[in-house]
Amino acid sequence: MSRPSQWDVIGVGCNSVDYVYRLPASPRADSPTAKLRISSHQTMLGGQTATVTAACAGLGLRTAYIGAAGDDDNGRLIVGELGQRGVDVSRVMTRDCANRFAVITVDETNGDRIVLWERDDRLNIARGELDAAVIQSARLVHVDDEDQEAAIATALIARDAGVPVTSDIERVTDRTADLIAAVSIPIFAEHILPAITGEADVERALRHVRQSHSGMLCVTLGAGGAAMLVGSDLIQEPSFKVAAVDTTAAGDVFRAGFIYALLNDHSPDQMLRFANAAAALACTRSGAIASVPSLEDIWRLMRQ
Repeated sequence: MSRPSQWDVIGVGCNSVDYVYRLPASPRADSPTAKLRISSHQTMLGGQTATVTAACAGLGLRTAYIGAAGDDDNGRLIVGELGQRGVDVSRVMTRDCANRFAVITVDETNGDRIVLWERDDRLNIARGELDAAVIQSARLVHVDDEDQEAAIATALIARDAGVPVTSDIERVTDRTADLIAAVSIPIFAEHILPAITGEADVERALRHVRQSHSGMLCVTLGAGGAAMLVGSDLIQEPSFKVAAVDTTAAGDVFRAGFIYALLNDHSPDQMLRFANAAAALACTRSGAIASVPSLEDIWRLMRQ
């Protein structure tokens, strides 16, 4: 008999302190919006994996976060916030450097955002710093693509023990193909598939990736909802229509909703629908971790 898992979800990846500036329009060079007065600004907390783990904990999953934080006020702030939200942060590593941060502009007319970020390489995690026994104690492991070497190492440790690994694929580097191969369920941002496959059509792009990856393949499509290839079957679910305030954390909260639905044995179409509802609710609130919805909120939107 296998022993119960210590954690439902372990997230290994980045965290961030975000300086969010709300603007009356999207800035564009050589246009009337090249200079804009800031409508309001806030300091908020996020980062890809930190937000996913906060959202998973908010949905009632036993969740731990493994990552590196700076030894500055921002590092202490993000770790404290995760702990208050029920995420185990006992394995966070403190580095002698500034914490990752981002400057985010949000167009208050539609919630669209631009993210500018800075991260010290000393926040990277070496393979020898990863505790295999801890990683393999989870029901599922989630990684992002910011520290790709750590993400690949984590995924291989988990998969060696039969633990499924979901991922956040948002950028293309010379290690992206290796990260996709290492994880069980890659979840792509919409702009990634054309970049790595040369296919503009979502279905053709997913089937192109299928040639080298046998797992579920998922892509978020913004206002278009989400799509997933399960075996040879393409599944698509539309987005929920909401009044968007800030789209910053939509992708991260989608992934948390996907993880919750996967661990609760939802059917593939219901997994996408649940994740879409979670993402939609995140868009109605400002910030990343601050936009995490409750389980009750998600079910309520799905019933509507």
